[in-house]
Amino acid sequence: MALDLVFMGTPDFAVPALEALLDAGHRVLCVYTQPPRPAGRGHRLTPSPVGAFAAARGIPVRTPSSLKDPAAAQAFAALQADAAVVAAYGLILPPAVLAGTRLGCFNVHASLLPRWRGAAPIAHAILAGDAESGVSIMRMEAGLDTGPVLAMRAVAIGPETDAGALHDALAPLGAALLVETLAKVEAGTAEAVPQPDQGVTYAAKIDKDQGRIDWRQDPAAIARRIRAFTPSPGAWFEHGGIRIKVAQALALAAPGSGQDGAAPGTVLDDRLTIACGGGRIRLLVLQRPGKAPLAAADFLRGFSLPRGTVLG
Repeated sequence: MALDLVFMGTPDFAVPALEALLDAGHRVLCVYTQPPRPAGRGHRLTPSPVGAFAAARGIPVRTPSSLKDPAAAQAFAALQADAAVVAAYGLILPPAVLAGTRLGCFNVHASLLPRWRGAAPIAHAILAGDAESGVSIMRMEAGLDTGPVLAMRAVAIGPETDAGALHDALAPLGAALLVETLAKVEAGTAEAVPQPDQGVTYAAKIDKDQGRIDWRQDPAAIARRIRAFTPSPGAWFEHGGIRIKVAQALALAAPGSGQDGAAPGTVLDDRLTIACGGGRIRLLVLQRPGKAPLAAADFLRGFSLPRGTVLG
């Protein structure tokens, strides 16, 4: 049965969920998304991916900076929606909004709750070395991602999986699971399971400065940081006042003969093998500001990092 829905989401991750709802025949009465932000070299105001998709489909778009104003809650309730679907929206829903639909508000969250509640579950799962991630469909309540879970599906995190690849796997998975779950909600067959008190972790918003590579860490930890921050905001080091992103790297074994004692961050050869805490790591793909990512050999043709250089 088709439902009258409000969709609330902002980034690319949320677009497949919105598209899946439309393809399933649901009526999206309105889309809520973050206001347009400056983007690109010209810093032109640019709508969010969800906002742009909704506008192209002729769906009304609202971009409030907050939902705490009673007028905002009244405008939301006036839509008389059956339910609201939230996917990486970026604003807190106050109690008046949570209570503003017939069936409630449902969240598509990119983790296996209660692990990695919060803003950046994909990056934190990789950063922590988790073997798997997944998506959860949750009935929202006032707490931060604390509501009961109606459905969950897991995916493996491989040794080379970066945040971009995991994002691209979870977004369509969450969209399909959302459609299945809403059908059960409308039929009255969905089971909402309270989250356990054990195993709760929080995925705080990622700051660009967290991408700085600390060469004192072991190779596996550095490689995880690079994967967790790729493609955005990027893992990086500085050299000669230039911030260089590393998009791909290979953790290696302990230093070989003649390399023991090299200071962390030291370039060991012409293949960009770098000494680090308890081992070595080889940088495979790098990117200078304003340039495209390049394989290490191509990068070195335009940017000198000779053996013996100590990276910041």
